[in-house]
Amino acid sequence: MEYVYAAMLLHKAGKEITEDAVKAVLTAAGVTVDEARVKALAAALQGVDIEEAIKKASVAAPVAAAPVASEEAPKEEKKDDKKSAEDEKKADDSAAAGLGALFG
Repeated sequence: MEYVYAAMLLHKAGKEITEDAVKAVLTAAGVTVDEARVKALAAALQGVDIEEAIKKASVAAPVAAAPVASEEAPKEEKKDDKKSAEDEKKADDSAAAGLGALFG
């Protein structure tokens, strides 16, 4: 987690998230730096719009916690709507998978 926190701190400070910058933050915090994790973090975040990822994560959490519709109200879905919703969910899941790997 400390690697992600270092990246978030750098982002919040308006600094570029580079290997050297992440190492500096971790070292200043007294963390023993794992070079492979730093490289993986920098590579995973390259080209990622962190603000957009934060917005998606904050929107997804309440949606995931929303109660399931009661059985009394039947759902009426068109096949096209269902397919596009599934495709969108898969795209969101694959985008989040790269960031999720950083927490392990």
